Amino acid sequence: MDDIDSGPADLPEPGRIGAGAIGAALAAGVRDYLRAPLFGLFFSAVYVAGGLFLWFVATRSGQEWWLIPMVAGFPLLAPFAAVGLYEVSRRIEAGAPLDWRGVLGVVFAQKDRQLPSLAAVILVIFLFWLFVGHALFALFIGLSPQAMAAGGLADYFLTGRGPLMLAIGTGIGAGFAFVLFCMTVVGLPMLLEREVDFVTAAIVSFQAVFANLGVMILWAGAICLLLAIGMAPLFLGLFVVLPVLGHASWHMYRALMA
Repeated sequence: MDDIDSGPADLPEPGRIGAGAIGAALAAGVRDYLRAPLFGLFFSAVYVAGGLFLWFVATRSGQEWWLIPMVAGFPLLAPFAAVGLYEVSRRIEAGAPLDWRGVLGVVFAQKDRQLPSLAAVILVIFLFWLFVGHALFALFIGLSPQAMAAGGLADYFLTGRGPLMLAIGTGIGAGFAFVLFCMTVVGLPMLLEREVDFVTAAIVSFQAVFANLGVMILWAGAICLLLAIGMAPLFLGLFVVLPVLGHASWHMYRALMA
């Protein structure tokens, strides 16, 4: 893995950043996407295909209620999907060649490093969120096929106990998302760049977030908003949103650990 630190390194202390870092990171993300759009489209296609697969499984099985926790929780997997985009931005920054063999080689090489361990944590959080979302639906609405046939999902969500369920589910989901954000905003790009264990990377990531809590909350909100916009038209907007956010996240990592 060319240009990536091959030995243990002293971890820098997280720096302090201002709100202007968000605009700077997004602008840099747009520049990187325009510099190498095919990489962005490729890695986004993998993520979008995963979302469409989840939608297909839920609808074909007749269990449409799964769509709500799936759609709400699917962005939890976005940081892992962005690893390839981190590598593209790293290469642009370092002036390294942008060839498919090199970029994909680095991505596949992560299987022998610490990133799969953090990916497993991400997946467990996603699956646990699906369980919680399903439990909330069963508790407030019920999963009777007859009831679902009599009325649509929107009828349940907008009447009776539906709004309360949505409010509670949104709060719980926000908690899941924030924990994962704290763990990965610095942790994932650090695992790509440095030889550290995933626990150390996660700890440094939490430290970076809480050292810049206000700015990081704004950054997390911007990510959620842009992902929601990108997911609206059958996930197709993610072909633009996800690459820009992936590249921007690398530059935010650089700002935090400068």
